[in-house]
Amino acid sequence: MYRTAALVTLFSAAEHCLGFLYRIILSRAIGSEGLGIYQAAYSVFAVFLTVAASGLPAALSRIISRHRARGSLHRERAAVSGAILITLAFSLPATLLLFLFRGQFSRVFADARSADVFYILLAGLAPTCVYSVLRGSFWGNKRFFAYSFIELVEEIIRIGIGISLLLFVYTGLYGANVAAIAVLISYICSFAIAVVCFFARGGKLRAPRGELRPLLSAAMPVTAMRASSSLLSSLISVLFPMQLQAAGYSAARAMSEYGIVYGMVMPIMTVPCAFIGSIALVLVPELSEQYYRGNRQEVRALTARALNATLLVACSLVPVYLVLGEDVGVLLFSNAESGHMLSVCALLLLPMSLTMISSSMLNSIGCEKHTLGIFLAGSAAMLACTFFLPKYLGAGALLAGMACDSCITALLSLLLLQKKTGKLRFAAYLGRLVAALTPAAAAGWLVHALLTRYLSYLPALFCTLLVLLAAECAMLALFRLVAFRTLLARFFAKKRKKLPAKP
Repeated sequence: MYRTAALVTLFSAAEHCLGFLYRIILSRAIGSEGLGIYQAAYSVFAVFLTVAASGLPAALSRIISRHRARGSLHRERAAVSGAILITLAFSLPATLLLFLFRGQFSRVFADARSADVFYILLAGLAPTCVYSVLRGSFWGNKRFFAYSFIELVEEIIRIGIGISLLLFVYTGLYGANVAAIAVLISYICSFAIAVVCFFARGGKLRAPRGELRPLLSAAMPVTAMRASSSLLSSLISVLFPMQLQAAGYSAARAMSEYGIVYGMVMPIMTVPCAFIGSIALVLVPELSEQYYRGNRQEVRALTARALNATLLVACSLVPVYLVLGEDVGVLLFSNAESGHMLSVCALLLLPMSLTMISSSMLNSIGCEKHTLGIFLAGSAAMLACTFFLPKYLGAGALLAGMACDSCITALLSLLLLQKKTGKLRFAAYLGRLVAALTPAAAAGWLVHALLTRYLSYLPALFCTLLVLLAAECAMLALFRLVAFRTLLARFFAKKRKKLPAKP
């Protein structure tokens, strides 16, 4: 499981790095105005994409795992057909209606150029939805290489075509339109590759008799949760600056505070999600299959491993955020306030990470409606903090809302997971992690305080980081939380096996 998770993480990291570099190139090629026009169009397109397909891949993965556990291959194929039928039943009519009433719908956009970009992207809605469903079938069948590789290929195609059209080919088109054309071509290519992979690996379609209702029942709560998440973000983007202004902040400062939290702090806080998301991706089909087989002992073992791996990732990053948070904020954003918030929010990595992994596991065993209710409970707390606390805490109100949201959802998710899978035994492991990493954090803080007196900013930062990593590795090995010696021995043993035998 960990080897596969490492592979998925590698693909995900490559995809995100390429996307980040492309964002830089795109912003320079089409300018801030063009990027704003493109982003406004894409945010509206993303709403239709979310409604059409966001819940189906996870639902299909779980249903495929259930049919695999029961040895029902024909129902597995029927489920894939049903998911494709559902997503086309929404995406094709939506595309047709939006093109027919283009004049009326274009008024949604403040700039007519955003409407042009939106309609270029809209042509790829149906292929992208079908592609998402096929990825869900790869997920359910544990074909993680295909699942991750096609996504990376899509990103490479998008970047290659986008850079070629923007920098080397004169098209006479507006820059945002060219970027949208590159996205559309990448959607069509990824759809074609997924179709070829699906049928080449023996995939077949059957009449979706008896599968439509289970798919809709499983997909609707996930879709509602993700759509609600988008709506919540939009609501907070309006409500929080408004409440800050009511508390005496200027409009410019209110938007600045919001931008610091959501544009600088949150992207760094979600770094563990890249690793935990890979663990969840690999774990979900196996956990779902064992759950429907009725193998409770294996379900408890998989749950314990996932929780322990999540705690290891989150707790290992907490000392880094505590000690170097302020320096990271200055290094990445040239903003000391964002760095201070990172240090203050370091402990939030634990509930945020636990929420992510536990929600994924709950969805894999058919608790989508429960996770939707838990999400709404956490969102209510977030909104309450955003509305009532700005006049007392200023920008800290948003951090308090994040803390309440994360803690509530983590607690409720863990309680439900315990009810479904049996007693969760991670408290002792968490205690050992705290005992191991607290001295490492203290050593890092002392070294940082000493180095900043004699070294400039960057050398002190990187030297402290190296000391922190070495101290963490030493303490994790001392407390036998990670068997580095065993890992190295297995690695070199595999290397020796690959060497040709002596004649």
